[in-house]
Amino acid sequence: MTEEFSYPDAFARNLGWVADHEQEMLRGKTAAIAGLGGVGGVHLLTLARLGIGGFNVADFDSFDIANFNRQVGATVSSLGKSKVDVLSGMALDINPELRIRQFPAGVDELNVDGFLSGVDIYIDGLDFFAFEARRLVFAACARRGIPAVTVAPVGMGAALLTFLPGRMSFDDYFQWGEDPPETELALRFLVGLAPAGLHRGSLVDSSRVDLAAHRTPSTIMACQLCAGVAATEALKILLGRGPVRCAPHGVQFDAYSNRLVRTWRPGGNRHPLQRLALWLGRRQLLRLQKAPAQL
Repeated sequence: MTEEFSYPDAFARNLGWVADHEQEMLRGKTAAIAGLGGVGGVHLLTLARLGIGGFNVADFDSFDIANFNRQVGATVSSLGKSKVDVLSGMALDINPELRIRQFPAGVDELNVDGFLSGVDIYIDGLDFFAFEARRLVFAACARRGIPAVTVAPVGMGAALLTFLPGRMSFDDYFQWGEDPPETELALRFLVGLAPAGLHRGSLVDSSRVDLAAHRTPSTIMACQLCAGVAATEALKILLGRGPVRCAPHGVQFDAYSNRLVRTWRPGGNRHPLQRLALWLGRRQLLRLQKAPAQL
């Protein structure tokens, strides 16, 4: 026997942590999520269970077997199917009243304004190496005054950075403005996301990290942690509750080492500690590139 869907009943167990009127506020909010893979898919389902009532979702990809270790929509029955379609269906199974706009071609210069139209917050779910799309969306959020949250799955933990209107921008923090080579972009993004470097202690095979080949390891633990962190940050921003530490402040939690570090990097990747970390990272990349030739 099936029960008729009721929004107040479906999300009643949120009450206590949110007030009744706050739950109704969330019902009227719209979040944009670009990328519905490892973090993006679980972001969507977590925010849907929080009771957010509207989503603009974008992804051009379909599921394959390499997604099984970490992507909530990846199953045998979803192989070859559009991530946008599969995840939208899963979210609608949670709340059939959802307002969902799909962007199955991903986000680009032609549709980014439509993607962000009517949006209250942007949650970054793009693939690590989607540099052009990420820069495009964060810049559009800054122009439109839309808060933008990125939580990176690093190792077995999560690294949070929030960009608020009128504060430090994404490009200023990561120093992508002069169009460096792609490997340098990847290094600056990684070092900027997780300045504390807590994830390095749990990496057992560094050969699995190949920035030039767009290959990095990722775990479901990290993706699930990211979704909880992002949803909590979204709740605070959308309801105007609690402190929001925006860039150049950040937070990294590593479940493997049970460590939490709050970071502060004035100037972003221009900060002396960041410049040192980038220098060390470049040296490590050179060693990894030379290693095969020495075998």
